[in-house]
Amino acid sequence: MQFHHHGYVSTDPRVQPVAGVGIDRPAELPENVDVLIVGTGPAGVITAAQLSMFPNVTTRIIERRGERLEIGQADGIQARSVETFQAFGFAERITAEAYHITEMAFWKPDVNAPANIVRTARAVDDPSGISEFPHLIVNQARVLDYFTEYMAFSPTRMVPDYGFEFRSLENTKSGEYPVTVTLVHTTGELAGQEKVVHAKYVVGADGARSGVRDAIGCTLSGDKANHAWGVMDVLAVTDFPDIRTKCAIQSDAGGNILLIPREGGQLFRMYVDLGEVAVDNNGEVRKTTIEQIIAKANDIMHPYTLDVKNVAWHSVYEVGHRLTDRFDDVLPDEIGLRTPRVFITGDACHTHSAKAGQGMNVSMQDGFNLGWKLGYVLAGRSPESLLGTYSAERQPVAKNLIDFDRQWSTLMATKPEDLGDPTELEDFYTRTAEFPAGFMTQYQPSMLIGETTHQALATGFPIGKRFKSAMVERVSDTNTVQLGHHHRADGRWRLYAFADAAAAGEPSALTDWATWLQTSPDSPLLVHTPAGSDIDSIFDVKVVYQQDHTGVDLGRVPAVFMPKTGPFGLTDYEKQYATHPAQDIFELRGLDRGGVVVVVRPDQYVANVLPLDATEELAAFFRQLLLPAGVTAVA
Repeated sequence: MQFHHHGYVSTDPRVQPVAGVGIDRPAELPENVDVLIVGTGPAGVITAAQLSMFPNVTTRIIERRGERLEIGQADGIQARSVETFQAFGFAERITAEAYHITEMAFWKPDVNAPANIVRTARAVDDPSGISEFPHLIVNQARVLDYFTEYMAFSPTRMVPDYGFEFRSLENTKSGEYPVTVTLVHTTGELAGQEKVVHAKYVVGADGARSGVRDAIGCTLSGDKANHAWGVMDVLAVTDFPDIRTKCAIQSDAGGNILLIPREGGQLFRMYVDLGEVAVDNNGEVRKTTIEQIIAKANDIMHPYTLDVKNVAWHSVYEVGHRLTDRFDDVLPDEIGLRTPRVFITGDACHTHSAKAGQGMNVSMQDGFNLGWKLGYVLAGRSPESLLGTYSAERQPVAKNLIDFDRQWSTLMATKPEDLGDPTELEDFYTRTAEFPAGFMTQYQPSMLIGETTHQALATGFPIGKRFKSAMVERVSDTNTVQLGHHHRADGRWRLYAFADAAAAGEPSALTDWATWLQTSPDSPLLVHTPAGSDIDSIFDVKVVYQQDHTGVDLGRVPAVFMPKTGPFGLTDYEKQYATHPAQDIFELRGLDRGGVVVVVRPDQYVANVLPLDATEELAAFFRQLLLPAGVTAVA
């Protein structure tokens, strides 16, 4: 984290200087906004948090509740989400308060006494080390708190507008603010009164019963719910030995339980199998009482007992796998004729069981994907066509999620004796670990994702997948850092130049590339950086040398990697890196020793891989997705 570059800061350095629409931000919800986000769930708050970094974009996020969420339904935080939290600056704090999943235990009927359950297997949570980040359990409300804090500390000083419920919208397709949204006050003296807001864009993050989704004519389609589960967060006294370990418990006749220990050392969550739901049930299963759920849990856990002392929260839900065919308001016959004005994210687009721990995680990636794209279009950096990539990229991800969850929830609900292999459940858990961790997403070639022509130059950075970090040495202070951890959610593109073998400053492919990037009229830095802005305001350019830090002379590092920024023109010493002696990133990520450029999007996905001499390709790639600024940036 860098600070003091605008002057000495004696207060919390996370609080950024107020700017743009944050100056004299109106407390009341204005009539005209650039982006109106409906819903403060995970998808909504991350979209708002990303947009809060665009100082001149007026974004407001509304919530029908009158205050913050106290207890959330979601709790599983996959490694990709923690990686995303790192970008928003709170990974370390939320990790400190969370429960860490390191292992999962599997319990099944005792073959000698089927009425009893016994532990039959254990599985390491991340057996192949796919991430340096942990798998966490923490209440959804705390995740929302951290994003809300990030918004409040941003230049725009964004805070949620509580007490507004979405009623309807109309895209008039005319004027500067074409989307007319009707809201209703839900709290205070104005409760019941309508308020009309005009927006350039609307984001529906309003859950599975989304009013925004209905307003744009999208419907959820897929499997009907046919299996019910009772879920409860409880404090209890029990003799079950694995109560602080994540467990899949399958009983002989009483059903199944997914046990999730919660943060704090005592609280835990149980998803308790309530069985098949008849077609004519008409929601009666949702009337199952907490006493009935506890009794069912005791039946499943026999011979162990569960004496519940306190219930923090409980609910009953039916498993259904539903997906919308589009994530915006552009109808199939309108594709290519107009760009979207209304978007839906998270549960408004996809619903599934909670047992794979994917709902909140995938929803946040929806919002991360959309947020920076809206910011770029509204800031005049990119054409409106960029917005069409949101639905194109995220809809296939949701489909893959539902296919995965269908397999996992089916296995969880299957009696052990009905499984083709006794170890099928634990084998599936281990075999598919990378998917639920959030690292299987791979976007296809588009205006944002290049072709795989040069993929062989960086086999460990697959184009379309998220940039997988690795250790390097920062040359200036010799500190060991994770290269990807400096990729913040600040809306910037990253250009990682992995050097050829020449020493710093020696004539080489790297120095030629650096000179072109700093001086050529075709350089993305000069073409797309606005007048008066810091040279790194759009592109964060870093270099990684093949030598260790003792072999890199900072005095000979090309100037493009030593930019002078801020009001005092201070040199940035956090863009020059060397290979770590214990973990050679060139070997680890399959990087060509002749040098390679890895282009990474603002949401951390690899957009392109190019050789150092492919400057025309690099310039052309950005010309299709960024508008020219036509100015000279501050050096």
